[in-house]
Amino acid sequence: MSSQNSHSFHWQYAEFDDNDFQIRGRTLFFIVVLFAIILIATLLFLYARWVCKFRSPSIADPARSTHAPQVPSPPQGLDPAFIDNLPIILHATSSASTTTGGEVYECCICLGIFQDGDKVKVLPSCQHCFHSECVDKWLRNQSSCPLCRASLRFDSAV
Repeated sequence: MSSQNSHSFHWQYAEFDDNDFQIRGRTLFFIVVLFAIILIATLLFLYARWVCKFRSPSIADPARSTHAPQVPSPPQGLDPAFIDNLPIILHATSSASTTTGGEVYECCICLGIFQDGDKVKVLPSCQHCFHSECVDKWLRNQSSCPLCRASLRFDSAV
């Protein structure tokens, strides 16, 4: 009995010879269709990437956009004459505030503490104070207070 069990599980290399391996009919058809679907999907994906890359204007690169001429944006900052006319005061620490633990004032642009004799500009709309040099640089590019963002631009309603 043991000889029959061992003989039934005895395989030879000749039984798995691939000389008789053939792809016929339906199997060949399904392989060709699967290959064609993969090829078409790949080509459609590559075409979609190409169309998106060259047809739509890029947000990051507005210079590539040729749809409409670029209109120069209005200047963001304030007029230098207006900046020069802002009031300048000399900062002085009162003796009462230092002895009673009063507030320490600092420029929120450079984060430097105001020292006695520093030139400080006061913004008219919100009364915030900054070092003169710091706020001048800021106001050349922005038209608002650096701390509260209150607008300093007074547009005339013409």
